[in-house]
Amino acid sequence: MLDAPLVLPFTEGVTAMAQMITLEKALDLVKDGDHIVAGMAASEGRSFFMRLHEVADRVQQVTVDNCLPMYPYAYLTDPQYKDKFTVNSWFFSADLRRAFKHGNISFIPNQLHFAGKRRLDHVRPNIYVGNATPPDKHGFVSLSLSNVYEKHVLEHADLVILEINPHLPRTFGDLEVHESDIDYFVNVDYDVPELPDAEPNEKDSKIGAYIADHIHDGDCIQLGIGGIPNAVALALMDKKDLGVHTEMLTTGFMKLFKSGAVSNKKKTLHRGKMVAAFALGTRALYDFLDENPAVMLLDGNYVNDPMVIGQNDNQVSINTTIEVDLTGQCCSESIGTVQFSGTGGQTDTATGAQRAKNGRSFIALYSTANAKDPLTGERRVISKIVPTLKPGAAVSLSRNDVDYVVTEYGVARLRGTTIQERVRRLIAIAHPDFRVMLEEEAKVIGYIR
Repeated sequence: MLDAPLVLPFTEGVTAMAQMITLEKALDLVKDGDHIVAGMAASEGRSFFMRLHEVADRVQQVTVDNCLPMYPYAYLTDPQYKDKFTVNSWFFSADLRRAFKHGNISFIPNQLHFAGKRRLDHVRPNIYVGNATPPDKHGFVSLSLSNVYEKHVLEHADLVILEINPHLPRTFGDLEVHESDIDYFVNVDYDVPELPDAEPNEKDSKIGAYIADHIHDGDCIQLGIGGIPNAVALALMDKKDLGVHTEMLTTGFMKLFKSGAVSNKKKTLHRGKMVAAFALGTRALYDFLDENPAVMLLDGNYVNDPMVIGQNDNQVSINTTIEVDLTGQCCSESIGTVQFSGTGGQTDTATGAQRAKNGRSFIALYSTANAKDPLTGERRVISKIVPTLKPGAAVSLSRNDVDYVVTEYGVARLRGTTIQERVRRLIAIAHPDFRVMLEEEAKVIGYIR
């Protein structure tokens, strides 16, 4: 029999309506055929998933849906468990890529703002497992670092298990949940996963400077993760009154806010607030977010809705891609047929920004990559601007929705242009060593004469 409701030590004087149970009892709740949904990235229930493989000797056909898992959990990486656990993901991590060969992992194609909603149209979860802050004096926990799909799924799950972690920042928005809506709490004490602040290299800095030249005081910004977005953030430090409406809140945004470049005073939607669907970064970012009324983490179905994004005048979307073909098609999530990451919010934010008054969308990439030849296994330099995408490549952003493309060699604006015009503009920002080849291939295909 499960423990009865009790008074939690971190909410003195408040009787918990959720049951505090041990991790072992939480794992005991998993049964044959269960469909479990994990919180995204830093919001996953780390302790639960670290030990989920321990139930393999007594269960069959357990399914786990996740998104950017932060640890190499045994249930998804160890091949001895591949017949017990099926893993579906909205966004692949390196661990999922490595474990894909086991045959029990599949990708869930999606636009991020529809991720949770459309998955629920297909299947109802038996268990949701995430983490949260300790309840406040009113009995509310904060889901803390992600509201992409978590609250929506939580409301539809048969059972809800939250790991209560005092190291999580208490964030505001619409991710507060009363403990009466939670079935079970598990008390944990682990460090929050961090994403190191990648130092931009020379190529990143060149690309960042090109993009910054197209961003004006008072613009509203969306950025992703990695060297290029970090370089953009650094290049924006001298701007004024920038606003933030972004899928992911990064350490770069915190730095822009602290530098005075971000004020959110010019925003036409949620003026005075930084708006995001989730946050992932350094401990300094989490400390900045803690009880900060200047930040709202809202439902991803709302934040990433292109119709909502478009209500921000001067909205600017900045994303990266793996390769772009000469017509402007962007593959940002696969290498040929091999799933590498996920669509995420790229289409959401790119199309949403272009709906905005004076809105702009940028897709950034290096002109070349050092890639392994599939036949010889040797590494060679290839162009990332290509005549055609690799066979089986996923088109993350259609050519109809591409605005600016940026490499370390310049900026090509494609919005409203013909195929012939696109070919010329994209070749002009390709690496010089590949321009002749690209032009010859474009002629063979019939794009240009």
